[in-house]
Amino acid sequence: MAKFTTLTSHAVPLPDENVDTDQIIPARFLKVTDKDGLGDSLFCDWRYLKDGSDNPAFVLNEAASQGAQILIAGNNFGSGSSREHAPWALVGWGFRAIISTGFADIFKSNSLKNGLLPVEVTADVYQALMDAVQSDRSTKIAIDLATQSVTGLDGLEATFPIDTFSKHCLLEGIDQLGYLLSFDGQISSYEQQRT
Repeated sequence: MAKFTTLTSHAVPLPDENVDTDQIIPARFLKVTDKDGLGDSLFCDWRYLKDGSDNPAFVLNEAASQGAQILIAGNNFGSGSSREHAPWALVGWGFRAIISTGFADIFKSNSLKNGLLPVEVTADVYQALMDAVQSDRSTKIAIDLATQSVTGLDGLEATFPIDTFSKHCLLEGIDQLGYLLSFDGQISSYEQQRT
């Protein structure tokens, strides 16, 4: 998992509220146990037409969305069933962070474990960021995990919450197993001292 320290990127605006995990990655793609290629199926039913071609009306298919690493999503993003495939698909497409006024708890937990930073902000901050990005798709947003801050245009700056353990893991670029393995020296020492 890549370290997350700071990120500056243009953003994709997706103001829909209550976007559930089946919309993020439809159930028919859950048969895989590997993350590779899941980004191609992100928002599949919105992103592609029935003939498999790109839906020109969907925001991810717009030229301005390409290369964006931040998604600005409506409230209660990631609701519905628990599926780790949802953050896998978002990261597979290229997102590193999602800004919203609220996330479903399990989605938030799965995201943090997979290198995707959920940035929860107040409604005022969210609306200011969404308005700026919708009026100029090249608008850059900066996220600093160490200071837990997000910065937009015109000096807009806000902080966001994150638990200490998840913050540590993201900053170090490790998951829970990587965290445990960082104690390998102490574990080996303890095992050698056992009778």
